[in-house]
Amino acid sequence: MKLAEKLGGKLGWRRPPLAPDAAAIRTLAGLLSETGLTEIEYAIGDHRIRVAREPASAAPVVNGHAPAPPPAAAPSAPVVDHAAIAVASAADHPGAVTSPIVGIAYLAPEPGAAPFVRIGDSVSEGDTLLIIEAMKVMNQIRAPRAGRVTRILAEDGEPVEYGAALMLIE
Repeated sequence: MKLAEKLGGKLGWRRPPLAPDAAAIRTLAGLLSETGLTEIEYAIGDHRIRVAREPASAAPVVNGHAPAPPPAAAPSAPVVDHAAIAVASAADHPGAVTSPIVGIAYLAPEPGAAPFVRIGDSVSEGDTLLIIEAMKVMNQIRAPRAGRVTRILAEDGEPVEYGAALMLIE
């Protein structure tokens, strides 16, 4: 018996190169087109076929490196995001109620119900202002002090970050 036969068809401890299966490659390429995927891989045992295509909006990649983006034209006038500045300055406001956790803010106890507070409402220390859902747990956010709600910065059903200003109480 020859050594190659003893090794299960492996020559010199290596397998002979796998010939590409054109029909399988065509089928996988067709699946890419049908589904809109950019990459698909099919494996049986140690044999693997991977078919990929560039997304329509992506620039071609050469030698594993993406091309440098074209230089951006200088804006004619500086763009000022007044909403972002207002929210950033609201977080520094002495009456700001900030989020103690990351989660989803809810201004009412349930969908369709009246909100806990409205702009202009007077609140006492410990009154519930809103709820933040984090990991399926509803966390009541309570007023840290008595006062009047002057601004509500959190949007109902929208995510909030740790430390984000939720409301202003004066």
